[in-house]
Amino acid sequence: MKPAPSQWSISFNWAMIGLSSFLLVAIVNFFMSKNEIHLQNLVGLNRPSSFLNVTYSSHLSPAGTPRPAFRLLIGIMTLPDKYRRRNLLRLVYGIQSPANVQVDVKFVFCNLTNEDQMVLVALEIMRYNDIIILNCTENMNNGKTYTYFSSLPEILDQIDGSDRPYDYVMKADDDIYLRLDRLVDSLMPLPREDMYHGFVIPCREMNPFGHYMSGMGYTLSWDLVAWIRSSDIPKNQTTGMEDRIVGEWLHKGGRAKNRYNNKPAMYNYPADVAVDPCSHEFIPDTIAVHRLKDQAKWIRTLQYFNVTDQLKPSKMYHIP
Repeated sequence: MKPAPSQWSISFNWAMIGLSSFLLVAIVNFFMSKNEIHLQNLVGLNRPSSFLNVTYSSHLSPAGTPRPAFRLLIGIMTLPDKYRRRNLLRLVYGIQSPANVQVDVKFVFCNLTNEDQMVLVALEIMRYNDIIILNCTENMNNGKTYTYFSSLPEILDQIDGSDRPYDYVMKADDDIYLRLDRLVDSLMPLPREDMYHGFVIPCREMNPFGHYMSGMGYTLSWDLVAWIRSSDIPKNQTTGMEDRIVGEWLHKGGRAKNRYNNKPAMYNYPADVAVDPCSHEFIPDTIAVHRLKDQAKWIRTLQYFNVTDQLKPSKMYHIP
């Protein structure tokens, strides 16, 4: 028969249990606190800088491989709650791999405003690392474009000893389909300095020096992005039709001496030209199709360009 434990032994055992419980709770609280701080930083709740969150994939070239011919950042202007549109665009751009260049596609919107966004957008960032959150209130014509361009020089790092993180920066809508190979081909021979490239407005205008580039998607060389950040001209004119005032900034500053109009390769989704003079039928040399406002238009566009032809046969599925 075992002897009964002494009072000292019982007290010691309870003390050890209490100490172990205390240590366990402390460890759990420590890691929960770390994760909470990490999540807050991730969605930009406590960061006062002009960029609350930025993602950047450097794609550093392995030793011995040539540097890309150029680097292009495509910032797609969208809204935090447009999860389905971002997922569609990830599919559309994720299967495109232009050769010999670096193309980074990022989704750009202003500050998050509710708990759903803070959780779901944080998950997107953790999974895809392709979101930029600007320090602004969501808007169309009250400075979002200025915040986008002017913030990039502050938060993007130099790459491979270069004095710029990208050669070109594009602003694009989330209802445009960009064929990246064609876009790259159109940029390849162009200057890397003082360059403004896109679809000139008004619709029937062909002279890129007369007006400005449509917000469907236009590209600036990096020196112009740096100028937007440093110049008082953009800083003092941030309100109004944003893509038009970009053209006005460049005109007032004597900038963008190299301008290129990409018509007819960029256009609105086919429609009656009497209703939409910026549209025409699909053409094989298309760079971009704009105003894809619903899934039916996306499907027709993707079918025309045979984007699923590269699907490899497999025993895992059967798609006629």
